[in-house]
Amino acid sequence: MTLNILFSAKAERWTDYEAPLRKELDAAGLDYTLACEMPADQVEYIIYAPNSDLSDFTIFPKLKAVLSLWAGVEGIVSNDTLTVPVARMVDQEGLTQGMVEWVTGHALRHHLGMDAHIVNPDRDWNCTPPKIAQDRPVTVLGLGALGLACAQSLAALGFPVTGWSRSAKEADGLTCLSGKDGLEQALSGAEIVVLLLPNTPETENTLNAARLALLAKGAFIINPGRGPLIDDDALLDALDSGQIAHATLDVFRVEPLPQDHPFWAHPNVTVTPHIASFTRPDTAARVIAANIRRDVDGEPLLHLVDRSAGY
Repeated sequence: MTLNILFSAKAERWTDYEAPLRKELDAAGLDYTLACEMPADQVEYIIYAPNSDLSDFTIFPKLKAVLSLWAGVEGIVSNDTLTVPVARMVDQEGLTQGMVEWVTGHALRHHLGMDAHIVNPDRDWNCTPPKIAQDRPVTVLGLGALGLACAQSLAALGFPVTGWSRSAKEADGLTCLSGKDGLEQALSGAEIVVLLLPNTPETENTLNAARLALLAKGAFIINPGRGPLIDDDALLDALDSGQIAHATLDVFRVEPLPQDHPFWAHPNVTVTPHIASFTRPDTAARVIAANIRRDVDGEPLLHLVDRSAGY
């Protein structure tokens, strides 16, 4: 039986994804029709990006599952018209590896004090050596697929890494904490904090003034997760006071970041344009095809979204 698969994303993404998707769907042995337009009453699976124009899922009576191209699903979990299972993108080869490389690179940059040598107009000859990794405590907020991979990468370099998650977890090589008390413990004395939490009402302003004050004096913030995880005004105050030495931010409450936002001009803020990691068509297509094949064979979908938790 032929499967009817609708691709619902920005038009330019169809150009990127069509060939990889067909390759992987063929390799999975599936008989399918794949298109970015088809009659709604025929659609069985939707490959979906939250920035597409699709918002009403009630028009698809035969819909079995929605397969997100994005790791973040806050743009879809609250959609009341969507009642079928939703799978988020978990791509170890592409998206996860890209995030690990970005986070590890910026953590090492701050750990080694590389900015002072890369930009040194006064030709200052400062022979003060950096700490070694074992003396620099790191905290990773969020131990999902991305957070856990980043935490383990940093731990492998010798950093003492504490991971925090809403519910209790265990992972080799990490100190794992959870809950409100665990959050304060995880932040206390941390010198590098990486934020990889989902964007939910409960996680908004996770780093507020009180929690920023728990960090070691002169700590570094790295946020490739979601913009609302940080109270912007509290962060600017902490940067101005020296409580936070530098913040490297890849995500923001409004994107693109407005030209007049104070982050652009602040000497101790690095702005990157939401590039920490992104879905790569070749590897993401493999994940999507494998999940459709699982559903066809009566196996449970991988990476299902928990609507009650918001991710």
